[in-house]
Amino acid sequence: MVALLLVTVSKCVLVFFIICNGFQTVLLVGALREMVRHLRTNWSEGAHRLLSLEATPRVTVLAPAFNEAVTAAASVRSLLTLHYPNLEVVVINDGSTDDTLEILKGEFDLSEVSPSFPTAVESKPVVGLYRSTRHRGLVVLDKVNGGKADSLNAGLNVATGELVCAIDADTLIEPAALLRIVRPFLTDDATVAAGATIRVVNDATVRDGRVVAVRASTRALPGIQTVEYLRSFLFGRLGWNTIGGNLIVSGAFGMFRRSAMIDTGGYRHDTVGEDMELVVRLRRSGVRQRGPSKVVFVPDPVAWTEVPESLPVLARQRERWQRGLTDVLWRHRGMLFNPRYGRIGWVAMPYFWIVELMGPAVEALGLVAMVLALAFGAVNMPFAVLFLLVAYGWGLLLTLSSLLLHQATAEEPFQASDLPALIGWSLAENLGYRQLTVAWRLKGTWRYLRGRRDWGTMSRTGFRPPTGSEVDHREIA
Repeated sequence: MVALLLVTVSKCVLVFFIICNGFQTVLLVGALREMVRHLRTNWSEGAHRLLSLEATPRVTVLAPAFNEAVTAAASVRSLLTLHYPNLEVVVINDGSTDDTLEILKGEFDLSEVSPSFPTAVESKPVVGLYRSTRHRGLVVLDKVNGGKADSLNAGLNVATGELVCAIDADTLIEPAALLRIVRPFLTDDATVAAGATIRVVNDATVRDGRVVAVRASTRALPGIQTVEYLRSFLFGRLGWNTIGGNLIVSGAFGMFRRSAMIDTGGYRHDTVGEDMELVVRLRRSGVRQRGPSKVVFVPDPVAWTEVPESLPVLARQRERWQRGLTDVLWRHRGMLFNPRYGRIGWVAMPYFWIVELMGPAVEALGLVAMVLALAFGAVNMPFAVLFLLVAYGWGLLLTLSSLLLHQATAEEPFQASDLPALIGWSLAENLGYRQLTVAWRLKGTWRYLRGRRDWGTMSRTGFRPPTGSEVDHREIA
């Protein structure tokens, strides 16, 4: 009886992996088609033309900062060098207890002004408002601590741009990224949000707030996360463009139509998944009101972010992401299989419920069942090999395909000498790392069910400056 149960569970989980990996293969094919279409539009030339347009919409970059003394100045310097003709930068100091505000004051010659502006969305009280005497368009908002969502709402109130770019304080944006990510808003009035590619900055060389040299990490955690991010963005989110089911815009770098954000009430304060929750709410509201609700992923705007370098910090991050996902799906469960929302209701929401939310539990159950089935002699070795090939081998092929797509299309691909390390990290991802993330995600779901809603913290190591003649032929022009 036990043997039969173990075999049945193993076969069911095998079918689950086949369905999941099969759908992700469909996303990969869709991503390839999207990339070809995207390259044919010649966006680089379009970006240069935008520089000469007087009607270029004003963009406000919102950069919340809480205890970001290590990276805040470099991030702001990076923002001030962005190639965009009509730009405002609003840094929101969310009640930092370190020297974040003092560093910004000293670096950018901030002068305090009267904090008078309309309150379109709710946020914690503003303590002070500062404008730079050296950099036109730089505003620093000092407020009572309220979390990232609250900070973004405060910045949204101050913003004067038609479009709002929400980033993390430690995000470094490529100079032409804004020009590229605004394109969907100019070509389609139905667009309410756009996401971009996020790359790992940990082992890159940074000078004056810009990434000047890219290399594959020789350390396990940043290295594995590098290939993980490539897979997630290049075919995961790009593939959803073909289906029209994008539900996530990364909090590290995303563009939104300000009027749509205000109409839906801005960011919610009572969720740790504020980025995804806002996007889902924008799509839901647009469908209900028969208004704009299009969310797209644009592959060539690039932003760089620091990823965790220790297991405890990474564990907290992944647990928090899972709690956020669980919260968003539960809040908007009315969209699941709801024909009113079209492909979002019939494809995107079921995918996130089944694969992203329930997937960790199914995978853990399958691994335990397979180990026990082998121990009891309930399955033979060929079946076990098939199980591992479908569960992990297929996923490895998807990861390597993402790496190939990146190398073929990126303006700054990895050097050939980096490829062995990246392939090695793709293999290593399945040997312990993936199982750890499954455990962390299960813990996140459990903690959400137990009522935990706090955001948590993440330590920063800071950006890596160039040393000597380190910036070589890999330097970004």
